[in-house]
Amino acid sequence: MSSQIDSQGHLQIIYFSHGGGPLPILGDVSHQAMVDFMLQLPAKLHKPEAIIVVSAHWEEEAATLTGAQNPPLFFDYYGFPDAAYQLTYPATGSPVLANRLVEALNSKGIRARSDTVRGLDHGVFIPLKLMYPHADIPVLQLSLLQGLDPAAHLALGKALQRAVGENTLVVGSGFSFHNMRAFSWQGGQDADPANDAFQNWLIETVCSTTLSQVEREERLISWQQAPSARYCHPREEHLLPLHVCQGLADKAGQLLFDDYILGKRGVAFMW
Repeated sequence: MSSQIDSQGHLQIIYFSHGGGPLPILGDVSHQAMVDFMLQLPAKLHKPEAIIVVSAHWEEEAATLTGAQNPPLFFDYYGFPDAAYQLTYPATGSPVLANRLVEALNSKGIRARSDTVRGLDHGVFIPLKLMYPHADIPVLQLSLLQGLDPAAHLALGKALQRAVGENTLVVGSGFSFHNMRAFSWQGGQDADPANDAFQNWLIETVCSTTLSQVEREERLISWQQAPSARYCHPREEHLLPLHVCQGLADKAGQLLFDDYILGKRGVAFMW
């Protein structure tokens, strides 16, 4: 049975590109399109009762969920102005939901646990500060799996089916282009045919209704065969939140965003 979103506020799933560190909050011009998108995104959604974020910036041997009632922020970036380390996002956690998801994953044969110490990293609090600045929705963060196996992350998403409650927002927070050496820190929109080829492949893979779900997943498992795959992702941690989302959604998605961030084209999808 596929997960669904509908007008009654059922499960909503999004994968997006979260930008460079705290720069979206600091007024960086190369993030303006992304910031505008994040600010407008809640109007496209029903306000959820809980948010689960799979961030590119946390990898564990077992699938791990933040379990604190009041999770702190984890400033996992370096060399930015003092203001970047004074940000707040006082959303509560949900230990009950975290434990429920841990039990569900373990029952599906996926090792899982709760971590009551780790805070929310910038892949969580930066976009959520833009989307839901009042921090009035409980937030959980879910780790990636060490080894970065694409099939394992699709399976992680599938194992969450039926465990994630209705009126929940699941966010895959990554970046559809993540070659740090190729970003333009001055912004701009320089032509990059290699990136275009990969982004177009990704859009077709996620959104094409002529692909079966099996074909869609086969393409994502073999993503390294896509055009310019390793140029766009020298390391795949920013891509794999998409695999979790796609496994959970179990159907074609919709393109939500296709614009430039740090001078490179990035995309976002919703299911």
